[in-house]
Amino acid sequence: MSAVASPVSKTKFALTEDWTVVVLGLLIIALSLTGLLIPAPSFGWKDGHELFTNVFAVKNGGTILAQFFFTYGIALIGSALLNKPVRATLLGFPIIFGLTLLALILAGNKTLKDLNLEAVIFSLSIGLIVGNLIQLPNWLRAALATELFVKIGLVLLGTTVIFGDILKAGSLGLIQALVVVVSVWYFAYWVSKRLKIDDELTMMLASAVSICGVSAAIATSGAIQGDSKKLSYVISLVLITAIPMMLLMPYAAQALGLSPEVTGAWLGGTIDTTGAVVASGSLAGEEALKISTIVKFSQNVLLGVAAFAISVYWTYTKNQTEAAQTSKPTLGVIWERFPKFILGFLAASLLFSFVLSADTVDAVKGSLKSLQGLWFALAFTSIGLETRFADLFKADNRRPLYAFLIAQTFNIFITLAIAYLLFS
Repeated sequence: MSAVASPVSKTKFALTEDWTVVVLGLLIIALSLTGLLIPAPSFGWKDGHELFTNVFAVKNGGTILAQFFFTYGIALIGSALLNKPVRATLLGFPIIFGLTLLALILAGNKTLKDLNLEAVIFSLSIGLIVGNLIQLPNWLRAALATELFVKIGLVLLGTTVIFGDILKAGSLGLIQALVVVVSVWYFAYWVSKRLKIDDELTMMLASAVSICGVSAAIATSGAIQGDSKKLSYVISLVLITAIPMMLLMPYAAQALGLSPEVTGAWLGGTIDTTGAVVASGSLAGEEALKISTIVKFSQNVLLGVAAFAISVYWTYTKNQTEAAQTSKPTLGVIWERFPKFILGFLAASLLFSFVLSADTVDAVKGSLKSLQGLWFALAFTSIGLETRFADLFKADNRRPLYAFLIAQTFNIFITLAIAYLLFS
């Protein structure tokens, strides 16, 4: 979820972001199955000669342009469905794509590829450099749609995950999620209160570090009608701390000799943003990526339950206003807070696991996997562009920063222990 709110025009119809992601993800899959297949472009090169004869070749350039216009169209449809300014996407998306294309070309270099540096690292780095050195115009900020991009990629990821794997790893992931969420939430709450952080910020911090980062912070803020400035700060904390964790944890797992399953469970249970989990899982390998995504989904499932519990707690204990005293949370809150994009992921997985023939799957999987990687890279370019470091170093923000870092450290160790017990 973007930390920067986009202006919304007033019309009679707009989908929520998660439902929009489901529609767009399944639309891409449907178009592929009906024959609209965009070949995966090549970005591999080892010297200047190969760069021009391979990456910048006419045929490959045409494929890159085809991907651009396809994703451009999907992004514009997304803006329209979300009732966001289409003009901003019309102007801003080509810039985001251009920066992402630069990242993909850098990642295709043989020397860098041998260092296991994935495209998402370059897209994130380029976004951070541009976003922190240049004051972005409002229309470009309005075009950033991190969660939309990454969740489209996640729906497409469902086409590569066999449903049997979800049932197997998901049950273990749900057990891990229950233990981790409860233990880390209470530890984060305790640390925050010890550091005399106010109740609103404490609830947002505890939910963000224990459940699923940005989405949990937003859901918690909605449940307690929290201050938007505090919410923005927590979102910034989540995004910025996810960066070093995303980059370092796969190498730490390798140094510890963890299996791909344990690595994936550790990454999925610890890193707070879904996009960062995907990027980190990509660094650790395909099996780790699948397990980390499934485990993260298991935590996401708990978001609605957590939001409902928090809203009940806040309503019956704080009683700050007359409205708070009289409002009674209902079970509908669970469905309202449930991350709907998971339904798209599951639908794609069921379709490719049980409905389509093996020949059909083989025919479309290359194109869909390439588009999946492109959406993830676009998301991380957007994360970099919208993330600024300066706010973390203000004196007023040090105590929440300390609380978040302490809780996250606890999260890393407790999740590693639980993942090792369940997945080794």
